[in-house]
Amino acid sequence: MSAFATLILAVQMLSALAMIGLILIQHGKGADMGAAFGSGTSGSLFGASGSANFMSRSTAVLATVFFVATLALAYLGNAQPISTGSVLESVPGTVPAAPAADSTIPAAPAQGVDAIPSK
Repeated sequence: MSAFATLILAVQMLSALAMIGLILIQHGKGADMGAAFGSGTSGSLFGASGSANFMSRSTAVLATVFFVATLALAYLGNAQPISTGSVLESVPGTVPAAPAADSTIPAAPAQGVDAIPSK
């Protein structure tokens, strides 16, 4: 794996972990629904929606970084063939030709249990 792909993978992992942490810390919009239900504080079911705060914007930025890193890793994984060092990959491309069948040599008679006797 190249150093560039390793760097992108590290960025992807860090952004994923940071995004998980930010999502778990955030206060959900529907968390106060039980307390606000019927109190007439807002016209919507899940409360008033305000402007995006710092944590939700940070989550959006981290999600964008995560998706860009994922696309970059997919591109790099598809662009570079990975050599596994398999024995089958080192098989030579040329195969020796089989000897030509000579019509002067008679075919060997069939022998064994499966042989059909000729009449």
